[in-house]
Parts: sequence; C-alpha cells; structure tokens
Amino acid sequence: MSRKQVFILVGILILAIFFFFTKRNKHSGEEVITCSVLQGPIEVKIHTSGQLKSENSSNIVLPEVLNSQNIRVYEIKITDLVQEGTVVDSGQYIATLDHKVIEEVLTAARLDLETANSVIEDAKLDTNVYLSNYRDLIVNSHADVEEQKIVLAESVYESPSVIKKAQMDLTKVERKLEGNIKGLEMRIRQLSSQMERRNIDQRLKKKRVDDLLKLYDALTIKAPKSGMVLYAKDRYGVKVQVGSVLTPWNAVITTLPDMTKLISETFVNEIDIAKIKIGQKVTLSIDAFPEKELTGEVMSVANIGQPMPRSDSKVFEVSIRVFGSDRDLKPAMTTGNMIQTGSYDNKLYIPSEAVFETDSTKFVYLQKNKIIKQIVDLGDDNDNYTIVNKGLEKGQTILLVEPEKIDDIQTIGWEIYKEQLEKQKQIKERENLPTEITRADSLKNGNKI
Repeated sequence: MSRKQVFILVGILILAIFFFFTKRNKHSGEEVITCSVLQGPIEVKIHTSGQLKSENSSNIVLPEVLNSQNIRVYEIKITDLVQEGTVVDSGQYIATLDHKVIEEVLTAARLDLETANSVIEDAKLDTNVYLSNYRDLIVNSHADVEEQKIVLAESVYESPSVIKKAQMDLTKVERKLEGNIKGLEMRIRQLSSQMERRNIDQRLKKKRVDDLLKLYDALTIKAPKSGMVLYAKDRYGVKVQVGSVLTPWNAVITTLPDMTKLISETFVNEIDIAKIKIGQKVTLSIDAFPEKELTGEVMSVANIGQPMPRSDSKVFEVSIRVFGSDRDLKPAMTTGNMIQTGSYDNKLYIPSEAVFETDSTKFVYLQKNKIIKQIVDLGDDNDNYTIVNKGLEKGQTILLVEPEKIDDIQTIGWEIYKEQLEKQKQIKERENLPTEITRADSLKNGNKI
C-alpha cells in the first residue's frame, strides 16, 4: 500500500473517530459540542493561492538601433499590437511602432545631410579658387626672382652701390617667394583640417539618416521565436497596450514565456513564513481545471516582506517550481498551493477551533466530571488541526465551543505555563534581549486567567 493511500485511510479513520466522539449534551442547561483528542500521523500544510508564470521568458523589445547615439529619439508610441494570449510562430507579426515620429525626424535629418553636402561642395570650390590664386602668386614670385637675378648679373660693371642694391632686391624677392611657398603649405594644411571636420560632420549626418532608415524598417516588430504573447508591464505594474509610450530605458513590448518551465508565484503571511523552506514539497491544483493535480517544490523565499493592500499585515513572496508541463496551462492561471511544511507519524492533535487563548497562554476546555481549563503546550498546525505536545492524553474529551460562566471554571496545568515562561526567558537571554515582566510570580495554582 502506498504512502498516499495510507494517509487517505488515516484521514477517513480520523473523521470517523471525530464524528463518533462528537456529541451533544447538556451541561448546566447549555448545549455543549465536544470531540476527542486524537493520535496518529498528521501532515502540516499551508494553503495559499498563486498565479502561474513562466520561469524563463524572452522579451520582445524596441529595435536595437534606437539606442544609437545618432538617432536621438527618446520615446516612441505603440500604434498596433496583437491580442494578448495570441500564439505566434517565429517571424510572425507582433506590433507596430509609430512611423510618423520617425518620418518627421528622418525628414529633418535628410535636410541636415543636404546642408552638410552643400557646405562641402562650396568649401571645395572656395579652396580651389583660393589655392589657384596662391599658386599664381608663387609663379609671379618666381618670375620676380629670375628678373632680379638678371638685373644683378647686368650690374656687374656698375658702381658698388648699384650692385649692392641689386643684391638687396634679389634677396627681398627670394624671401617673398619663400614666404609665399610656406604660406601655401600652411594654408593647404588649414583647409585640409577644415575639410576633414566638414567631412566628419557629413558622415555623422549620413549615418544618422542610415540609422533612421534602419529604424523605420524595424518599426514592424516580429516574433524571434514561437510562443504565446504576453503584454509587458511598466514599473508601476500597468500593462503595455496600444498608445503606450516606450523609451530605451523601458523598452519591453511583450514577452514570450517558455510554457515548459512554469512556476507558481504566491504570497505567505508573516505568521507562517518561518515554516516555509526551499525544497519543501507542494501539491498544486488549477482553478480552471479542477481535475488536474500537479506537484512541485519551493524554489525561493523572499527575505523582505511587503504590505498587503489595505492591511497592516505583511506577506512574503514564495516561488514554487511546477514539475512537468501541460499544454492546457496558461500564464496567470490561478493555482491552489498546498505546501507541506511537516509530516509526523504519531502525534496527539485536536481541532484548531478547540484551542482558546488569553494574552499569556493557550488552553482547552477539558470535560471530565466537570469542565476545567487545561493549559496546553502546542506544536505545528495545519488548516484543521493543531499538534499537542503537553497537557492532554489520547481519547480525552474537549469542548469545541466556549461554555457559559467561564469565570467559575478552574484552570490546571500551571507547570506547563511556567515551563513556557522559562523557555521564553532562556531564548531572550540568548538573544541578549530584555526580559519582559510577566505575571508568573503573581499567578498561583488554581488562579483564573
């Protein structure tokens, strides 16, 4: 017989014992509902509701070219989008982005490129004219030098002063020629530098036009692989839709989840979170398919809680890996998660509604010859039952409903209460926390609580 069948039989036996021992009688003129203390195997489970999601998803984002520094388009609108939940194959249509914005930017970029091209052409003409004039000046300077050389040669028979003047005139025109040659070289380097800057500007503007043309062609978004389309959410949790504005910093349009690897994302209240450990077994049910039962395990537990809406309590996110896959399962389906936090072979346990408490202790109403308050030391609990460590014995009868005239009922089990106080004191001493003032010294055996 399998372990599961054993637990089923034990559960049936427990229910039979429960209803057998549950009875109605009269005590001091009031109706009393009782049950017996049970003993046997018990599983401690925590039930939560979760939501299916893919463990791995592929994001469909804005075209990569939009990140180019030349583009300078910082936001773009979605003008069309396939319906969420559509199953697409690789290469099929997903969405269309706003062409109008890119058309306007592209028109302005083309005008800038034409202006840059015109500036280069004008600069080339101006350079040719300027350099042509400068070269003519150098040719004339060469002629002047040759002419002065002839004058100097002819003055050989003249007076020394005439010869000296001819030499000085030759030196002057040679210096002028040398200066014109150096000036031409410097001017050529200067014009080359200016032309290079114009060419760089022209290349940048041409690249911007090319990038905008690539972006324009990429505004029709297609699926990179097969999958089911799910709309992305922005940082506020709002789903992307037609009309949504995306930016390079918020670039996800849709996701394509891998439905072969699913997780159930759930939240556990702060009271129970200490019981949740990675690797614990989980049984999952699907609200949409009540006949389906899945298995899984806890894969992660959040370290930081978050407040519940319109509540002071906090919850912790828990991710549960779902074993296997099923084509009927879809993202965002609601799951019921039974997390097994403990399994005991032989324990005393009672219905949780039979446990009552004050600020200082927990107790049950034990029915013997008369009804008394029995202080109990409790262990783990599940949705229906609570384990009893001390204070009760198998088969004892306890009340499920608080009786009348509770002030006249005697309390027993103060030794259990004192043990609990001592344990609390030891824990606080280990943690170096101040010990709270308790009522232990003022309570005596038989006092009411």
